[in-house]
Amino acid sequence: MRYALAAAGCAVLLASCSFSSLPSAPIAYHPIDLDGHCAQTDVDGFREQATLKVRDNWVQALSWRLWVGQRGSCHFELSEFRQTRTRPQIELRARDGSACELMVWQEPGRVTLAHANCEQYCTPGIYQEAWPVMFDPHAGICAAATRRAG
Repeated sequence: MRYALAAAGCAVLLASCSFSSLPSAPIAYHPIDLDGHCAQTDVDGFREQATLKVRDNWVQALSWRLWVGQRGSCHFELSEFRQTRTRPQIELRARDGSACELMVWQEPGRVTLAHANCEQYCTPGIYQEAWPVMFDPHAGICAAATRRAG
């Protein structure tokens, strides 16, 4: 009985929550064609240098290094990955059989290059602070919302 009351209470609580800030639909698919180069440094020493060339959702070139201050870095090269998807986003899997995956997708104002399960490509202890890189889809430089000094 106690569990039934707790479950009912949770259901009422969830029903009263407002989720209006959540998107009503997934981000629409956009074909990606990009000649991207983003190199920037943050005031606290975080920096990134990334080159990404994509034609009709096929990755032609990728070289990405990011530094987490003076504590270490992560490094990804296209030769270490094979492309496994082109839609709805680009996905590349590590050739070494690990779970490491790179993903590329476009939304209004930016093309994002992100990683998942790629700890082995980073200096130990920094992976949780290794953020994605974002490109301006038209100019190919670092996206405006992420541009920093340097």
